Amino acid sequence: MKIRKAAFVGILVILAMILTEFELKAQSNWEIGGRFGPDFAVDMTIPLAKAPRLHPTIYVHDAFAIGAYFDWLFAIEEGPTGLKFYPGIGPEFYFQNEFNLGIAGDFGAEYSFDFPLTIGIDWRPGFMITDSFNFYSNNWGIFARFRFGEGVKFVKVD
Repeated sequence: MKIRKAAFVGILVILAMILTEFELKAQSNWEIGGRFGPDFAVDMTIPLAKAPRLHPTIYVHDAFAIGAYFDWLFAIEEGPTGLKFYPGIGPEFYFQNEFNLGIAGDFGAEYSFDFPLTIGIDWRPGFMITDSFNFYSNNWGIFARFRFGEGVKFVKVD
């Protein structure tokens, strides 16, 4: 029952962030999609400014978890237009029988197509702070995200 309540709270937090993003007209590009690896996750990116971006993730596996990473995007000079690399860092919150807190790196590469799709791969090694600083490195994923605000126009219907 505790996991369901935590999942509900996590979904409300993510929805609040999305709705807040809609109010910030200057930053209308955000992404949402799936991340596949050892666990499934709902993966998002929300630009905060030119750099960094907020990269929230909701993990759905044996336990419910939320990650909130801050990424800095880099492109290769004179490289492919849509190819970017990013390092990042952020907290991870695990809601199992007891609450656990971790801090993880977020390292990845992604490619944004001319149409509103971004694909990529990332790795998130980290330390579980509330569990004697145990190191974990099995959090990797392949993702596909839909890009909003670019190539798609939402028009109010009467």
